[in-house]
Amino acid sequence: MSLIIKAEERKELGKNACYRLRRKGLVPAILYGPGIKSLPLCLNKKDIFTILKTETGERTIFRIVLNGEERDVMIKELQVDPVTDELLHVDLVQIAMDRPIRVSVPIVLQGEAIGVKTQGGLVDFITRELEIECLPHLIPEHITVDISPLHVHQSIRVGDLPSMEGIRIVDDPETVIVTIGLPEAEAVTTVAAEEGVVVEAPEPEVIRKERAKKEEE
Repeated sequence: MSLIIKAEERKELGKNACYRLRRKGLVPAILYGPGIKSLPLCLNKKDIFTILKTETGERTIFRIVLNGEERDVMIKELQVDPVTDELLHVDLVQIAMDRPIRVSVPIVLQGEAIGVKTQGGLVDFITRELEIECLPHLIPEHITVDISPLHVHQSIRVGDLPSMEGIRIVDDPETVIVTIGLPEAEAVTTVAAEEGVVVEAPEPEVIRKERAKKEEE
C-alpha cells in the first residue's frame, strides 16, 4: 500500500515565507512533471522523514493529496543545510505508473572475492550506484553484484551484469563497478618484477634515524 501524505499549495513565496513555514514544522516543496506546470507546495516535515526512513528512501513512490486529488510522486532532490542538517526544500516529480522512468539505484556487493581471501587483494568499489530505466513498480531497492569469483586484477563492469527483466541499465557497459587490486607497496613490487626492475625495500625508520645520528657525530 502506497504512503499517502497531505500537500497544500503555497500562496506566499520567497525566503521569508519559507522561513515561516519551517518554523511551523513544514517544508517548502515544488512539484514537477511531464505536461504539468511546476507547482509550489508545502509538506509536513515529519511526513518526509517517514518516507526517507523506508527501505527505498528517496526512491520511494508515494502519493500526495492535493485539493482532494491523489498524485503518484517521487522525491527528485532534497536541499539540506550543510551546517545544521535542516531540511530546507523538497523537489517532487509526478510520475505515471504505466510509463518508464529513470532513477539511480545503489549497488550492494555480495560475497568475499578469491583475490581478497587467498591473494591478499583489496576491494576497490568504484561505481556505487547505477542509473536504470523501468516502470515505477519495478524499481529495485538495490542491485546485488557477486564479487566472490574475482581474483586479483579482475573486475566487474556494467556489461558483465546479468539482465534483469523489465529493467534497462542506462550506464555505459564499460563502466567499472568493482575491481580487486593489491596494496600499493605490493603492487609496485609486482609491476617492477614484471618489468625486470629491482626495487629496494625502504629503509626502516629506526635504522635511518640511527644512521643520521652517527653521521652528525
